[in-house]
Amino acid sequence: MMLIPTHHFRDIERKPEYLQPEKCVPPPHPGPVGTMWFIRDGCGIACAIVTWFLVLYAEFVVLFVMLIPSRDYVYSVINGIVFNLLAFLALASHCRAMLTDPGAVPKGNATKEFIESLQLKPGQVVYKCPKCCSIKPDRAHHCSVCKRCIRKMDHHCPWVNNCVGENNQKYFVLFTMYIALISLHALIMVGFHFLHCFEEDWTNQQQAYGLPREGTAEARTSLHEIKQPLKSSTECSSFSPPTTVILLILLCFEGLLFLIFTSVMFGTQVHSICTDETGIEQLKKEERRWAKKTKWMNMKAVFGHPFSLGWASPFATPDQGKADPYQYVV
Repeated sequence: MMLIPTHHFRDIERKPEYLQPEKCVPPPHPGPVGTMWFIRDGCGIACAIVTWFLVLYAEFVVLFVMLIPSRDYVYSVINGIVFNLLAFLALASHCRAMLTDPGAVPKGNATKEFIESLQLKPGQVVYKCPKCCSIKPDRAHHCSVCKRCIRKMDHHCPWVNNCVGENNQKYFVLFTMYIALISLHALIMVGFHFLHCFEEDWTNQQQAYGLPREGTAEARTSLHEIKQPLKSSTECSSFSPPTTVILLILLCFEGLLFLIFTSVMFGTQVHSICTDETGIEQLKKEERRWAKKTKWMNMKAVFGHPFSLGWASPFATPDQGKADPYQYVV
């Protein structure tokens, strides 16, 4: 199968007859300000639900299996506050990444009126997306799931049921960071829980249940003495030892899997931001046509100006400035 280079399609897009503005239906009137962005994709919705379920499962195990039954109240309170705060920020970042317009180009704007409004000079060209009938800004790519052209599209992520683009990359980076942190925190707490409770309480409980029942008063006295540690076993877990082990093993598997996955995603996203090159641009090895900036400037372009605690908050919307009217022209 012969591969056609990317610049071949760009050459076709430059031709005036390719634009065919008369065949484009004018874009619909924009919805009311504040209209929620949501992609109706079955796979993405299912992945988003699974994401929330896994975070809530980790929340359940951490609280009701490890922290609440613990005898060390200071340990429980501190770790409970930290874990719940990180989990809340992770889910908030997930919502912002999923419900924020990633930078969609107005659909159907490749009309004669819009092209004339650009006031093209001799030698200047614009690109048209044949799928959504839009004039594509520089560095925009079409997403087959969102069915829109997305400015600075990095990739489409089913876990957030949205594209990662110019307007929501910050929230996606925060989502991967907070998921990695709660995964690491959960693994550390599981390790401490096993070390603290397994040898002391669970061993005594197994010995108590394994003692044969005898009718003598001496045997009843011994059984009563051995069963005394069972009171402290509930301070390590409210569930039976087999159930507790299964819940903790599943949490370990989940935490380890997502720690590796989100750490890799976080690293690749930060590298993409610092180099000012999206994942699609790296994959297609597109020629760099935009000005090169410092890594710090690239970080501020995504997370906002200036540096502040708002960088770590999914509730702070980064100030990315106004759209350049000449971003459609090359």
